[in-house]
This record gives sequence, structure tokens and C-alpha cells, in this order.
Amino acid sequence: MKLKDRVAVITGSGSGIGRAAAIEFAREGASVVVADINLPGALDTVQSIRQLPGKAHAVETDVANPESVRKLVRETLQIFGQVHVLFNNAAIQVNKTVEDTDVEEWNREIAVNLGGVFLCSKFFMPHLRATKGAIVNMSSVNGFFVEPMCAGYCATKAAIIGLTKAMAIDHGKEGIRVNCICPGYIDAGLAEGYFQAQPDPAAARASARKLHALWRIGRPEEVGRAAVFLASDDASFVTGTAFVVDGGFGSGLPPSA
Repeated sequence: MKLKDRVAVITGSGSGIGRAAAIEFAREGASVVVADINLPGALDTVQSIRQLPGKAHAVETDVANPESVRKLVRETLQIFGQVHVLFNNAAIQVNKTVEDTDVEEWNREIAVNLGGVFLCSKFFMPHLRATKGAIVNMSSVNGFFVEPMCAGYCATKAAIIGLTKAMAIDHGKEGIRVNCICPGYIDAGLAEGYFQAQPDPAAARASARKLHALWRIGRPEEVGRAAVFLASDDASFVTGTAFVVDGGFGSGLPPSA
């Protein structure tokens, strides 16, 4: 098992990629703290892990709220005593142009997607230093190039790549590795929300499938296994990288094909 006897905190793990990642981490022996603003979803993930069987604990968490993140740190240490991996996965997506985005929507998207990485990394850092742990951040292929109707989301994902590299440089000498994952279209909540925001959701999904060299949209567990790799000793000399998991996105047929 790649993560035996390790404790992993995964934000946004009450559904989608986060839930799939939490299950993959548990399969590899990790005790998982399932952090999500949606507590019922987090509890469902915990139940799935315990049925493996595995060890997991749910914490209701708003990653944009400093006090909520401090509570997550305290509860993690109370239950498991230490932490080895932080997977900053929580995110939201506003499917609008800059002009159409409300100020409140913009501020919330920045606070969750980018601010959540900052707050969780800040408050968990002393404890990751003690275990020479690893941080995995969730970015996106939209951190490299953009698509219509998701301006704020693209901005946050590009910023996460830069923040990942900065943290890797600042904390590498302390034995802490920091990487991010850049998925293509994944069959999970945010992608589905994007499809539903388009004039023809079915056509949007079909077009997205054709954009991938593998001729399909990715599965959440495929991203989860990439996160396991980056969190494990298999990636012991990997830090500061944007790890692309996109099925050859941009290498397939153009959307009109």
C-alpha cells in the first residue's frame, strides 16, 4: 500500500473528484479526513470508505473561512494525531463572463478556489513540516488555456499553478513537496455544471469528448490515482510541477467535427 499509516486531509471530498480521491487514498492505506462544506456528502464518503474497510472522519469545512479551516486542523489532530498529506481539492465554478459575473460570485470563487488553497496550506504547514509531508493542489488544464463562460474559474486555476510553484520553492528545503494536478474534462460535478450552462448541454458534452485524444471524458478515480501518486513516495523527487491528467485534451478533433 502506497499510503499505509499516513493521514490525508482532502477538501471538497463529499462528492466528485474529491470523493473518488478519498476512496483511492483509503484503498492505499491512508486514514482520510473528508472535509466538505456539504456535511451529508462528506458522511456518505466516510461510509463508502469504512465499507472497504478503511478509516475516515468527516469534518464540515468552509475552506474560505479561516476559523473553519482552523477547526479542520484541530479536529484532524484530535482524531488522528498527525497529518502527512493535504489535498486542496475544493472548488466552485461560475459559468459566466467577467461582465455577467456578480461581484459576490467573483469574490466567493476567488475565496474558495484560491483562498482555500492558501488557508489550508497556511494552517496545516507546521504539521506537514513535522512529517515532511506533501501538498497536492487541484488546478486544471484551464490554468494553461481558457474556454468560454468560465473567466473567474480559469483565473483561479492559473493562479493555483503559480502558488504551487511558490510553495514548492519556499518549503522544499523543509522536506515538503508541493504539486498540482491539471485535469481535462472529468465526469464529475463541475464539468456537468459547465455543460448544463451551455445552450445545448448534450452537444457540449459530445464536443468535449471529441477534444480528447482518448476520445472520452475522464473518470474521477483516474484523477484520484494521480493524486495518490503525487502524495506517495513514488513521487519523492517530484515537486513544483503541474501534473496534467487530461486524456490528451486538445489533441483530438475540433469541436465541430
